[in-house]
Amino acid sequence: MAIITLTSDWGTSDYYAAAVKGVILSQVPNVTIVDITHDISPFNVAEAGFTVHNCYRNFPEGTIHIIAVETIESDVNPHVVVKAHGQYFISTDNGIFSHILDGEYEEAVFIDVEQDTDFYTFSTRDRFAKVAVMIAKGEPLSNIGAKRERLNDGGSFCAIVKNNIIEGIVMHIDSYENLITNIPKELFDQVGKGRDFTIKVKGDLYTIDEISESYDDVDPLDPVALFGTHGYLEIALNHAKMAALWGIEIKSTIQVVFEDN
Repeated sequence: MAIITLTSDWGTSDYYAAAVKGVILSQVPNVTIVDITHDISPFNVAEAGFTVHNCYRNFPEGTIHIIAVETIESDVNPHVVVKAHGQYFISTDNGIFSHILDGEYEEAVFIDVEQDTDFYTFSTRDRFAKVAVMIAKGEPLSNIGAKRERLNDGGSFCAIVKNNIIEGIVMHIDSYENLITNIPKELFDQVGKGRDFTIKVKGDLYTIDEISESYDDVDPLDPVALFGTHGYLEIALNHAKMAALWGIEIKSTIQVVFEDN
């Protein structure tokens, strides 16, 4: 049985998600449709990429992912299908694939499939869903379009190392308003080498000097730093909304300063 996932910035108050599901179910009645989320910030390609990146490997091979964020097509940003790790990703090539796949993929093709309507404001329903059905029915990517040799680069999540300092950013704020940075544990360990450190948020205004294993390692309302299941440094307030209370936004700077030996 085919699995098709949906990720979008539509929210849940409009008919968009239901319309896309209806198109798919009318042609593949036994398909399983999974809503990853429809609460991506409007037009936020990096956030959508981060979200799909952190869950697609939990799906079985053959899963088809539709990502509906910034779907307007152009010569620079065409509609494409990408096959990676045995799964399929349907979206606009607006840089999102570099966030999802870190440059690792097997095949990419242009979507050269006619829409089912003459309107061009709902390509997810009128084109992406149609392509997802084709893949679910076993059609090869060669029937969808010609090979795309190179995918667009959407920028990097990589933190920067300067001497004893790792400088990163907040790349995601979750529904609890915890801060997820772009500082991976591997880099933290490699640079830190077991040394004492200070995590600085908003310059020297807020600091943390230890890594915990759980939110409850600190008292309620106290700050905590840990490495989440995504593998990145996460900063939070236990049972409170850090982003709102500390005035943190996406791309706010986070520094880890290690002491000299």
